[in-house]
Amino acid sequence: MTTAEQPQVDRPADDPTIGRLVADASRDISALVQSEIALAKSEIRFSAKAGGIGAAMFAVAGFLGLLITVLVSIAIAYLLVMAGLHPAWAFFIVAGAYLLLAALLILLGVVMIKKIKAPTKTIATAKEIPAALKGDADQHPMN
Repeated sequence: MTTAEQPQVDRPADDPTIGRLVADASRDISALVQSEIALAKSEIRFSAKAGGIGAAMFAVAGFLGLLITVLVSIAIAYLLVMAGLHPAWAFFIVAGAYLLLAALLILLGVVMIKKIKAPTKTIATAKEIPAALKGDADQHPMN
């Protein structure tokens, strides 16, 4: 059969055109993106509320921990007084112990801070992203 002999198939009126399909797909993608944004906002709001409550609980626990530290420090000083030390010396000994602990923590903190290094591998691969997006195969690390 030649093309002239082939029967012409008429599209039904309700058959969508390419333009209509593209418009529908665009509308559906837009609706999907808007729905995802709304869902993300809802999840973030819930997470932020839970995070705020959790942070407040940590703050209260930290404050109570400070109160406990003060009370235990006083109790230790009074134990030293009961052992026969003058009250001033007892409190100086407790304060000195905290001073030594603070100095040790500062020293350990400085050592840990000095271990911080820049993420060189991440920086190097991030610099390759623009070339990869442009399709520049010479810059790709896999080649």
